[in-house]
Amino acid sequence: MSFQLDPRLEADTAFVSDWPLCRVLLMNDARYPWLVLAPRRLDLVEIGDLATADRAVLMEEIICAGEVLRSLPGVTKLNVGALGNIVRQLHVHVIGRRPGDPAGAGPVWGHSPAEPYEPGAHDHLIALVRAR
Repeated sequence: MSFQLDPRLEADTAFVSDWPLCRVLLMNDARYPWLVLAPRRLDLVEIGDLATADRAVLMEEIICAGEVLRSLPGVTKLNVGALGNIVRQLHVHVIGRRPGDPAGAGPVWGHSPAEPYEPGAHDHLIALVRAR
């Protein structure tokens, strides 16, 4: 059996790249530079389900994703989370936050509907991640 991305993640994101461990995805919400890392391993729910070596790789990939996002204009903070309340498949959100963004001081998920990217508007961010 091979890795399959949860259909809900697939529906809400655009494929960016496959890194050594994770499939890197861009959340389709133009208000935030928001990457999702999904380890390409079977039947993972929690970070602890990863092999020890893969946990170290996941941390490095989170750092790499964060570095890309922190290089974007106005990003002053990163939010990193592995929630799994809706999608059980292990995935990690790495979100660049800007002062005054629509979520304010709260979390980005759930406060209002996503605002999808216009065609081509995410190409620069995807190119930055792929160059990593």
